[in-house]
Amino acid sequence: MKILLTTLNSKYVHSNLALKYLYASAEKSRNSIDILEFTINNEEDYIYTELLRKSYDVICFSSYIWNVEKTLNLAENLKKAKPELKILLGGPEVSYDVIPFMSQHKFIDFIISGEGEAAFSELAETLLSGMQEFEKIRGLTYRMLGKIYVNPPAPLLSFESVPFPYLNLVCEEDKVMYYESSRGCPFQCSYCLSSVDRKVRTLSMERVKSDLSYFIYKRVKQVKFIDRTFNWDRKRCFEIMKYLITSDNGVTNFHFELCGDLIDEDLLYLLSTARPGLFQFEIGVQSTNESALRACNRKSDFAKLAENVKRLREINNIHLHLDLIAGLPHEDYPSFRISFNEVYSLKGHQLQLGFLKLIKGAPIREQVEEHEYVYRGRAPYEIISSKYLSALSLIRLKKIEKLLDLYYNRGGFHKTLDYAIESLAETPFDFYEELADYYYLKGFQHKSHKKEDLYRIFLLYAGWKERFTPNIKDHIKELLILDMQETLNPEAIKKFERKGWEIL
Repeated sequence: MKILLTTLNSKYVHSNLALKYLYASAEKSRNSIDILEFTINNEEDYIYTELLRKSYDVICFSSYIWNVEKTLNLAENLKKAKPELKILLGGPEVSYDVIPFMSQHKFIDFIISGEGEAAFSELAETLLSGMQEFEKIRGLTYRMLGKIYVNPPAPLLSFESVPFPYLNLVCEEDKVMYYESSRGCPFQCSYCLSSVDRKVRTLSMERVKSDLSYFIYKRVKQVKFIDRTFNWDRKRCFEIMKYLITSDNGVTNFHFELCGDLIDEDLLYLLSTARPGLFQFEIGVQSTNESALRACNRKSDFAKLAENVKRLREINNIHLHLDLIAGLPHEDYPSFRISFNEVYSLKGHQLQLGFLKLIKGAPIREQVEEHEYVYRGRAPYEIISSKYLSALSLIRLKKIEKLLDLYYNRGGFHKTLDYAIESLAETPFDFYEELADYYYLKGFQHKSHKKEDLYRIFLLYAGWKERFTPNIKDHIKELLILDMQETLNPEAIKKFERKGWEIL
């Protein structure tokens, strides 16, 4: 019998840690298990052919909001092609409402809910033995003789018992390596699944340092910690980061999700000693509207967070991502404008504007009526409208997100953007709103654009704006040229000059 662990990642550079945990935990069955990872951008025929031609007996899919629809379509077709094939799904997207889900999707034979290491190991042994004794496997839902059986949930694992997954697998040099030193979250943000498991389980410091030494030895490009709020325990955070600074190989970058207002003086001083590029931080601000944050059970001291971000920018050796969520309770369009402007003023290297998703299992999904949420019926369950934001208001924010990604997050326009925001608009939000209106008015959204064309589009916008602000176009053109010289390589600039400023 051959068992496959597989998934559809959102991007090629991503990898799936869950599959690696399952593989490492199924020690007795490992010789009969393969791992294959695809992306949601792969053609379905390619994935279908690869999975079917290798004659697997059991295919196990790791499911998330970004891949579940394609996964279900793929699994259904595989079952039609090979009726005896067993299909297993696991992951947060299928861990809830398992009976209705399996009743709707009759091609699914098994679902593992919650943490899967123990359940998968037991299931693999049972399948390989040829037995049908599934009733003792905690956390397993299974179909037998046309009936669906739901076993009791599995208890939370001792995290220390879960093996380090990379020792049995090759580190992929061109992909991000995901790692977690803790599971669970001490906070209760209602839009997040981590709020369900408030008990934080950590690996010992000895284990963490041993695991991290492997990545350092292998000189992998990036290790992304998936711990929720990594600095909830300040002492622990400090010790791990100190170890990474003292063990720095000059190559590997480590990404953390931090709570900005929990950063203290000791950590700031330690971070000032780190090699530029060693660390990358993602700080979830989400909103500066205190009413919105309270409604989500999220506590945050924005004044402290802002001061810490400014201090980190002054240190200037850490890449900073700041996050906002549009659609939170009590956050209307004018309020979100304020949140955007306050966070934009912190000048993070990236500002990620996301939209609230009412994911299965998250407490906020139970508050749909209270906040009059209308949301998409299929994953990723993104909101369409609410009591506070109309559908058209959310569309306006999506347009702003598009231009923010193209010009701010993509980089290469900082001189031009700083001047344009200062000279052409009352606030950063108003600038991006107007730039988005122009971009969509002229139909530029209908196709993708090379970076060089973004400079041309901005100059067209400046020409349009010159009706209200005389002589602005020439100065913006000078700034665009300076930004290009800092960003594009010499050959690209020569090509640009030959082609000129006109978009063909």
